[in-house]
Amino acid sequence: MKRRNFLQKSAQTGALLTLGSLLPNTMLGMPFTKTESDLFFKLSLAEWSFHRAIKSGEMDHLDFAAKAQSFGCTGVEYVSNLFKTKAKDKEYLKQMNSRAADAGVENVLIMIGGEGGLAHLDTKERLKSIEKHYKWIDAAHFLGCKTVRVDLRGGTDKSDAAKASAASLATLAGFAKGSNINVVVENHGGFSSDGVWLSNVIKQVGLANCGTLPDFGNFCIEKDKDKNCLSSYDMYKGMKELLPFAKGVSAKSRNFSADGAEADIDFYKIMKLVKESGYTGFVGIEYEGTLLSEEEGVQKTKDLLLKVAKQL
Repeated sequence: MKRRNFLQKSAQTGALLTLGSLLPNTMLGMPFTKTESDLFFKLSLAEWSFHRAIKSGEMDHLDFAAKAQSFGCTGVEYVSNLFKTKAKDKEYLKQMNSRAADAGVENVLIMIGGEGGLAHLDTKERLKSIEKHYKWIDAAHFLGCKTVRVDLRGGTDKSDAAKASAASLATLAGFAKGSNINVVVENHGGFSSDGVWLSNVIKQVGLANCGTLPDFGNFCIEKDKDKNCLSSYDMYKGMKELLPFAKGVSAKSRNFSADGAEADIDFYKIMKLVKESGYTGFVGIEYEGTLLSEEEGVQKTKDLLLKVAKQL
């Protein structure tokens, strides 16, 4: 009898354990909490979120990886302008690799800026700009990044800028292919903030390692001299148009309402588009506001992403 009872209890326990692995926690009487391992995307931190601290000297660029880890991010997105003299400095890049390894984070991408106009009509000027980008592709390869972000600036005519941009991207993507690096374009003002225009440029390039970095909040097409937006592209339409080519996503935030929502961007609506597109890579937290400290802004952006992920 004792043996029979033991076998019955063992079978019941095994069934409960099997059931427990299949049912959500709420059905087992335990509170359900969404962990980052449950997300359909991975969290990274864009270095631009701390550009004020780094530029002022309050924070060292080399400490950025540890800062990202402190927010629970598993990836880091560097900004070239924040270590602009170090692209060819292998000893410095080795330190960056070491800091990332110590923090247990992945070097994801380098956002390249200030290296000239890739959409410039003048071929000589455009080639100079392309040449300036090569060192950052090499640096990205050394750091183990999979992607570099470029800007399509310098064009004045929409059609001419598209042709020049496609030519520049094809050259850069060809150069980067040997290092297994993606070249992506962010909607970053001007023609690039037009979802149809940028999508067509990427289609024209037609290379597997050339794509987009859709940014939630960069859909202003024209600004006045005081940087006030005069005309903008519909951000939700733009995100939907750019997501099919996405090799990264930038969760831009600036201001927050009392309930923790972004004041001007519907994170739920955009992240729903991200999920529906099938994208499962890194979503980079990029706080660009000034009303909160950079620490607070990053935390609120992360909290909002996790909240939306739970709803989705």
